[in-house]
Amino acid sequence: MNKAFSAPQAVVFDFGGVLFNWQPLKLIQSVLPHHASDDAQAAELAALVFQSFVPGSDWSEFDRGAFSWDEVASRISTRTGLPEVDVRELMSAIPPHLAPMQDTVAWLERLASQGTRLHFLSNMPQPYAEFLQREHAFLRHFESGVFSCDVGQVKPNADIFHTTAEQLGLDATQCVFIDDNAHNITTALGLGWRAVRFVDAAQAEAELQQRGWL
Repeated sequence: MNKAFSAPQAVVFDFGGVLFNWQPLKLIQSVLPHHASDDAQAAELAALVFQSFVPGSDWSEFDRGAFSWDEVASRISTRTGLPEVDVRELMSAIPPHLAPMQDTVAWLERLASQGTRLHFLSNMPQPYAEFLQREHAFLRHFESGVFSCDVGQVKPNADIFHTTAEQLGLDATQCVFIDDNAHNITTALGLGWRAVRFVDAAQAEAELQQRGWL
């Protein structure tokens, strides 16, 4: 057990794929079945639309707040050949798709009841960030957090981790960062954060306990 880190300053959560459902293949198949009738077609279309969220790509710039809803819809349509009406339908389906992952919510509430300081760091376009904050009362457990759209930066770039630590008043070396994306975990570790890649709530909680981080 790492006794020097037995009580973290804070636990910092990602949102999509950790606290909220994010399954783009299922999303695309349900919204655009005429373009993606099976997993292979859905995967190909997801790669075209989201471009693996690589910084500088259309969707990443939407996350960063550089593109408006209309701008990103038009750009994706032009680039992929998808009718813009279909792109907009897909974009509109994302907020309800981002359903709370109940096991993670339950874990979050246990941490809150134990007095753990909770923050978030999420790549999220402004319309979706506003929707989540409006619709989900359990987000009150977070003391504060950073959305990419609010700071003009995105994971996995290092700058958003520096901004998060500075804005939230955190010592990164004394925090635990939880994210499902391997690239984000790699950046966090390289900057001195304690970090665990999320598979599910039970795995993440067990791993933090095994490492003596909770």
